[in-house]
Amino acid sequence: MSSTPKIITLFLIFHLSIVRLTLIDGAETETHLHFYFHDIPSGNNPTAVRVAEAPGTNTSSTGFGATVMMDDPLTAGPDLSSALVGRAQGLYALASRDETGHLLMAMNLVFMDKENNGSTLAVLGRNSVFDTIREMPVVGGSGKFRYARGFIHAKTVTMDMTGNAVVEYNVTVYHQGQ
Repeated sequence: MSSTPKIITLFLIFHLSIVRLTLIDGAETETHLHFYFHDIPSGNNPTAVRVAEAPGTNTSSTGFGATVMMDDPLTAGPDLSSALVGRAQGLYALASRDETGHLLMAMNLVFMDKENNGSTLAVLGRNSVFDTIREMPVVGGSGKFRYARGFIHAKTVTMDMTGNAVVEYNVTVYHQGQ
């Protein structure tokens, strides 16, 4: 017997065992979350700071190459003093040489509220900040959101001349967590 059928048989057995484990582990859950993201790059206590830039960033019309590290609060309402839900921790970078306002987002949404405390969602993708509503992919998660996949619809509520912004997040995720 040739080795090709043996390899195919082993592959099928392996694949079916993964499918079976997925089915045994539990059904997938759909969760909707709603909160507000506060990006504060100005003032005495900024939550977003520029940590790197390319040699031509300051002369670029788009800010291409600027990279910002963030630890932004996530709140239940649009006011910064509303209940803290969690934090957006990670970075964003101005990723387009030709168009203004296109960010690469790489962040963890770290939840601190009673229901989701300690769980995270991982976000990686493009954020076109001047679009009315933009969509960003959720590519993973932990805790309650283990094996998460989904999307965020983000809508800017306010943005001032210093760059401080409040963004409404509507999140839909599918997961197999606790």
